[in-house]
Amino acid sequence: MSVASLLRSAMRVGNRHVAAHLVHQRALSGADAINALRPFYFAVHPDFFGQHPREREVNENSLKRLNGYLENLQKPGTRSVQPTKLTFYVREIKEKEDIQKDVLPPGFRSVSFTLQTKDVLTTVMDVLKSCSLSTEHVKELKASSESPKSQQPVSGHGNPFYRPIKWDKSYYSFTGFRDPEQELKQAKKVEPTLSLWLRNHEKEATKKQNASVPRREELKRLKKELCQKFALEDIRWQRSWGVTHRCCQLQSLSRLSQQNPEAVLNLRGHTIIFTDQSGMNASGHVMLGTMDVHHQWTKLFVSLPSYRSLLQQTEWLKERISHVLGGIQVINVERLGPVQPIEEHCSILNTFHKRLLARRLALHPRSLQGLAMTLENDRSSPSLHEMGHFIIPATCEPSRLQTFLQSMACEARQRIKHRNQLQKEEEEVLLHCLEALALRNLSKEPSVRHNQMIPCCRRLLEERSPLMEGLRVEVSHFYSVMQDGDLCIPWDWQG
Repeated sequence: MSVASLLRSAMRVGNRHVAAHLVHQRALSGADAINALRPFYFAVHPDFFGQHPREREVNENSLKRLNGYLENLQKPGTRSVQPTKLTFYVREIKEKEDIQKDVLPPGFRSVSFTLQTKDVLTTVMDVLKSCSLSTEHVKELKASSESPKSQQPVSGHGNPFYRPIKWDKSYYSFTGFRDPEQELKQAKKVEPTLSLWLRNHEKEATKKQNASVPRREELKRLKKELCQKFALEDIRWQRSWGVTHRCCQLQSLSRLSQQNPEAVLNLRGHTIIFTDQSGMNASGHVMLGTMDVHHQWTKLFVSLPSYRSLLQQTEWLKERISHVLGGIQVINVERLGPVQPIEEHCSILNTFHKRLLARRLALHPRSLQGLAMTLENDRSSPSLHEMGHFIIPATCEPSRLQTFLQSMACEARQRIKHRNQLQKEEEEVLLHCLEALALRNLSKEPSVRHNQMIPCCRRLLEERSPLMEGLRVEVSHFYSVMQDGDLCIPWDWQG
């Protein structure tokens, strides 16, 4: 062997050692990741957003997606993970703050970022930097992660990165951070009874509600006019913006229709959703970003024929998947977190369909008829939602998927039956409550479950407070009078 060949061989061996060392240096165990992300958890922990249910729900969903991303990175043989967009509401934490002085959460800001990392350490650093949090403490964890013990994966039940474990009280005393458990207990102590709160705020709610009547009428008129003019299925809002804000959005769309009537004609037959980004969502609804200018909306309207072709392709893929999987239906569950664009949804369906075609599954054509499933790009294992639909990873191994679906089909049908019973029961008690208490309107936050809304309405019927007559009531997680006079009450209000 020549000297040059020996040198090349030695360099290859040396490079392998260097590469192995670099990988080892960048490795971080699940336990280390939890420690490194502690400041982040304190900033976004859902328990701190009790009075902000929408932001709480967004953080809940994003933590689940982050958890799935981290889990996938730790799976043996994983080379890459699909980019994941996350949105968090981050608290402006004030250190050394006395819990007794202020039981309400401080202000918060919205942070959105996309993870495209290939290891746990880089992911942790990206998350902390994106939220403008310190990364100095991660250096110590990088050094400790070199020990064999720290390389062991986290074991146990549930999600190690989602809703972190309770830490010792000494941690809060040492750091000056606020203990979420203590805050919740303190908030509960000062929470008033429903009757007392109504006596203090009924006049304010009535005044605001009366003042909002002209704006509500204008909103109703604008919505009806636009739906009729462009044959729209519906106009919705992803967030609970105030009536004035909604009117401004509809007026903006109306002005655009006058400036460029040809482009707006492409909206015929669609449902419009005012949200944070423009495009088409996985359900085929047209999304109008509230921060976008008319030019961006016009560009979207011109592109709608292409989006419709993409929507047809997703429907075809859903039909083929349903045919292979015994008649199960692929559905989209709308959530308060980041909206899934149609492009991403189509890509996930296509990937999943190809995996199914690679393996012939022995499922009876109608064995799973009546059941439903959602496809997720950031999960590592299939699961069954409490409402009865399956949540399936797009990369799930087909034979494992078949075993899971067949073993859980009976339980899924029972949960669906229970969900339908609860839904019917909720509709009946809500209608009874609306009439008996002479309310103008009664609704609930999306995050309030059926088994929370039903007992809440029954207790309202028992309480029968005359102060609620003629008001718009929304069952939520906190007390508040909204800017248009809507009265928010917690579902577990104290009598």
